[in-house]
Amino acid sequence: MKFPSIFRTNQPRRFQINPRHYDPVREEIDQRTQNIKRELEARGVLESEEKLKADSGYSHGSSIRGAFTSGSPIKKQPSSVMQSTGMMRMIIFVLLVGGFVGYLYLGPDFFYYVLYLGASVALLIGLFKLKPKKNK
Repeated sequence: MKFPSIFRTNQPRRFQINPRHYDPVREEIDQRTQNIKRELEARGVLESEEKLKADSGYSHGSSIRGAFTSGSPIKKQPSSVMQSTGMMRMIIFVLLVGGFVGYLYLGPDFFYYVLYLGASVALLIGLFKLKPKKNK
């Protein structure tokens, strides 16, 4: 279980290189295939790719509309509530205000109460983690 953290740790960036491979046999096959296609298109046996794309309504290139929306795969959405920055700020704010108000009403004993409460919650969580899961 990962505990929520206030600070973000940097992940190492991965170096990815795509090796270039030149295959002269494959290049020759591709050139021959293109020449044969051009000859067949010139004879009228085969339709050109431009006509097929125009008939199907296909337009090449990317559309800029909608490319910078919040749902893009570049901007990652938080996967849980505890990873949301706004939620973490709110929790910290509530804890600080609660600690200040508790100190005003109860004095320094409030911090001992919070310490005992936190220790008991941690103990209960630890006990439930040690408890074996029931198989149905």
